[in-house]
Amino acid sequence: MPKALLSAVVLLLAWCCAGPARAAEPRTWEFAGNGQWPQVQAPGPTTAASTTAPAAVSAPQLDRAEALLTGGSNRAAEKLTIRWLKANKRHPQRDRALYLVARALYQYGNRIRAFYYCDELLDTYPESRFYYPALELQYAIADRYLNGYKRRWLGVPTWHAYEEAVEMLFRVQQRSPGSPLAEKSLLRTADFYFADAQYDFAGDTYAAYIRSYGRSPEIPRARLRQALSSYAQFRGPRFDATPVIDAREQLRSLAATYPELAREENVPALLERIDRDLARKLYLTGDFYRRTNEPRGAAYTFKYLAKAFPQMPEGQRAQDALRKLPQWAVAQAPDPAVMPEFAPGTPPLEPPRMVPAERTRAR
Repeated sequence: MPKALLSAVVLLLAWCCAGPARAAEPRTWEFAGNGQWPQVQAPGPTTAASTTAPAAVSAPQLDRAEALLTGGSNRAAEKLTIRWLKANKRHPQRDRALYLVARALYQYGNRIRAFYYCDELLDTYPESRFYYPALELQYAIADRYLNGYKRRWLGVPTWHAYEEAVEMLFRVQQRSPGSPLAEKSLLRTADFYFADAQYDFAGDTYAAYIRSYGRSPEIPRARLRQALSSYAQFRGPRFDATPVIDAREQLRSLAATYPELAREENVPALLERIDRDLARKLYLTGDFYRRTNEPRGAAYTFKYLAKAFPQMPEGQRAQDALRKLPQWAVAQAPDPAVMPEFAPGTPPLEPPRMVPAERTRAR
């Protein structure tokens, strides 16, 4: 038999034998858009080996560094792990090394650097098993700074890092939106602003927390502190009454929803104090209209004050002031109405304002 014919027969037999094997191989198609479904090549032995190989790659130096961390040798663990990172740019366990460096720096005291090593891990390895532990470490770093831990200079604690800590908590929320850690970070930020007497920021942050996590068990406390933050922004009866009005409404809502908490926190006494502040504010407003030759505005304000707070000293003073005003101004001033849901002795939703279109001349 000629050699050419023999070669053709061997090739034909080989093809026939390989046919069942090819038919037995599973085939996969992947949608590529525009109605196209290209077939995905099955991984060969080399590819399969490469996908499982990283899990088997060991790192004895990292094991040693972890043992040093457990034993409290933080500085030695940091140096060992950083040397390993420089020598292993593409090692499968590089994410673990970054986390170990961050832990070593945190325990050593250089927590800003620890935060940045966590950042590198989170940016580079979003699917790492150390992703959430790194986020928790970042939260712990921010929490310690908010509790008064200071940044170091030449190894000596020198400066506070409150602003940096708030930024850290914001970045934790960005990386894990909707997670328990994000909720915890937002509430921690609000509590810091409240404790630091930054009541405008505290009120806004508590409001954001209430909107985002309405079913949290911390909502009653958050609503109470939001109301207290609003009240703390009230500078006195000679200034804008918006904060105290907001606080009044927030506390009324809190007392209706959580009566036990309202009794524990003595909310009724606080509401009574707010009533006195609003009564003084109304009396000063009416007196301002009287002194600036606006008797109708003064009459309207004093009428409202006498009707809303009849038992308070300011309500009785308002009645005396009405008797001293020109009777034509009292007659022309509209009769203010206290809304049904506000019984006598409770403030309105908004302080009454009556500014005549034309300045009234004294007669």
